[in-house]
Amino acid sequence: MIKNFKWLVLVSLTFVACTNNDDTTVVEEPVVAGSANFTKYVALGDSFAAGYSDGALFKTGQEGSYPNILSQQFAAAGGGDFKIPFTSDNIGGLLLGGNVIAAQRLYFNGSAPVSVSGAPTTEVSTKVTGPFNNLGVPGAKSYHLVAAGYGNVAGVAGGLANPYFARFSTSATTTVLADALAQSPTFFSLWIGGNDVLGYATSGGVGVNQTGNNNAATYGSNDITDPGVFAYVYNALITNLTANGAKGVVANLPYVSTLPYFTTVPYNPLSVSVLGSGNTAVGQATISALNTQLYGPLKSALTYLGAGDRINLLSTTASNPLLIKDESITNLSVQLTAVLTPTLGAQNAAFYGAVYGQARQAKATDLVLLPTQSVIGAAPTATNSGLGMAPPSPLNKFGITFPLQDAHVLIPSEAAEIKIATDAYNASIRAIADSKGLAFVDAKAIMDKLSTTGIVSNNFTMNSIYVTGGSFSLDGVHPSPRGYALIANAFIDAINAKYSSTLKKVDLGKYRILYPSSL
Repeated sequence: MIKNFKWLVLVSLTFVACTNNDDTTVVEEPVVAGSANFTKYVALGDSFAAGYSDGALFKTGQEGSYPNILSQQFAAAGGGDFKIPFTSDNIGGLLLGGNVIAAQRLYFNGSAPVSVSGAPTTEVSTKVTGPFNNLGVPGAKSYHLVAAGYGNVAGVAGGLANPYFARFSTSATTTVLADALAQSPTFFSLWIGGNDVLGYATSGGVGVNQTGNNNAATYGSNDITDPGVFAYVYNALITNLTANGAKGVVANLPYVSTLPYFTTVPYNPLSVSVLGSGNTAVGQATISALNTQLYGPLKSALTYLGAGDRINLLSTTASNPLLIKDESITNLSVQLTAVLTPTLGAQNAAFYGAVYGQARQAKATDLVLLPTQSVIGAAPTATNSGLGMAPPSPLNKFGITFPLQDAHVLIPSEAAEIKIATDAYNASIRAIADSKGLAFVDAKAIMDKLSTTGIVSNNFTMNSIYVTGGSFSLDGVHPSPRGYALIANAFIDAINAKYSSTLKKVDLGKYRILYPSSL
């Protein structure tokens, strides 16, 4: 008992001595690689891996890419150099033979996104010397990573090759995967598949759902990749990357419909007065005139045809939905023409039938694309009207008197096609990752949180609200600097959990929400 008391006194004295020492330092957990080996890290993927932001690829954005952030954290656990195929400036954009083929980046001027001043200086035909650890290629779909010639400068002008990969590919005939394997990676990251549906989505569904077609050579740029093709390619990528014992981390795909590109512009912005950001004032007198001269007659004619729910009269007290074309509904052009001919005459009735045969008012389930915001109320042209001619006034205001076209809105049936394909891709990603024992990042779950409750990290609340949410850049698709840091931390969590490594996460407070005009 006395002996134990003696030890207690010694322990208490030691504790007092330690707590009274102003120079006491907290011993941090050492950073170790665990069962992973970060000596040679390569990153494969698309624009997200490259660090694309604000509608462009530029030096500072590349430095803030999630693979580069990862490489910096890997350095404390034995990671080696990480070489990036830097562009020539912080303006963004690309030149091919001196001609601009990609525009400069955007910045927020206090009221709207605008292009930075200056001209692009990154010439595609001027090759940069690799090999490069960051093999992220903006625009790449899954099957592009195994496509020979995807980095052939001679094929860029004809759309047969990718201008970003053409700058840094090791040869005209190589593949992204081959350039990765040539470096004998000990660790890799792979996040690919977003572009396999993104082009379809951002075009408003102007593309083909290629499900059932396993010949990717026949696909267009806006098509949805067949899930079987995706699974085959993804399995080939992982099998080759892990063949010599390399470990890695992969991520699944969010629903692209949750991105700010699809959630920022409301479906019902038409109001008597401007009620909030994004709303369009049309005036009470205008609403009354529209109801009398257009919406009322159309409502009556469509009701007679059994489709009266397509269009309702506009309200003078509430925000009203946009007028859109929905190619998934029955085309009543012929019937509408017949009903309107007695009052409008054959020529005018035929015009109304052609314009409003598949018209309806938008609903909350319709996703109005971000660029459409600048189109609402504008006059259609012969090119974008779908008629081959510019409609006459007053039937020439997009979304108000003239339906927004397929390229302006993602309708529910199109969003459903994207969801089905994405779910299939994600099932393949998870199954293949599990079979190879790879770390897995649930990027879909992260995006679901950003688009609903938000994510709190480092005392910051991040969400998917355009401009102010802190997660996304001004193009509405790609992450902001802080968004890329959030992604990097998610990858670190997955790596630590799988390989018992102790990599440190980054402080999100050290990363900007948006890039300024000058860098």
